[in-house]
Amino acid sequence: MHAMQYRITLPADYDMEIIRHRVKSKGHLLDDFPGLGLKAYGIRERGVDGSPVNQYAPFYLWAAPEAMNRFLWGPGFQGVVRDFGRPVVEHWQGLAFEPGPSRAAAPRTAIRHAVSVPVGADPSGAVEGALDELREPARTDGVHSTALAVDPRRWELLRFTLWEDAAPPDAPGDRYQVLHLSTPDLARLPKGRQW
Repeated sequence: MHAMQYRITLPADYDMEIIRHRVKSKGHLLDDFPGLGLKAYGIRERGVDGSPVNQYAPFYLWAAPEAMNRFLWGPGFQGVVRDFGRPVVEHWQGLAFEPGPSRAAAPRTAIRHAVSVPVGADPSGAVEGALDELREPARTDGVHSTALAVDPRRWELLRFTLWEDAAPPDAPGDRYQVLHLSTPDLARLPKGRQW
């Protein structure tokens, strides 16, 4: 499994209805994209849920790396480049994926929580601790699914959790409204630890 996200920060006065319309008219195009485990079409709006920015920030879990390549070099991503410029595409090696109790519901909220592994810390210990922490949200009412990934270049751990409704107010991380969820190969995402 591979995790991927690009975050396109938009002007403070940007009309976010433009993004809502974009997702409504084009979001379904990836509903049958082979190799895509899930794509959460996330947005942040300035002043909503503590967001300081307007942002379009889809998040992906790929069941197959060749599908990620097919997307990045294909017409879908070229439309993003044409309309917004070429964004930085963050990507992480998947460590774990857990479906939650609300996996049959359409999620409305996502939380992205990134944590750096401290310099000098044992990376395997940090990963084990993060895996232990992942088990709790995976059993929490209202959770659609949760994933853990790592960027070993920057030694950053990323937990991404989809919620059926609003996430608890004390949940750490950036909050996104989920406008659409594509899950063509959700069943192919390996459950649990991925090594």
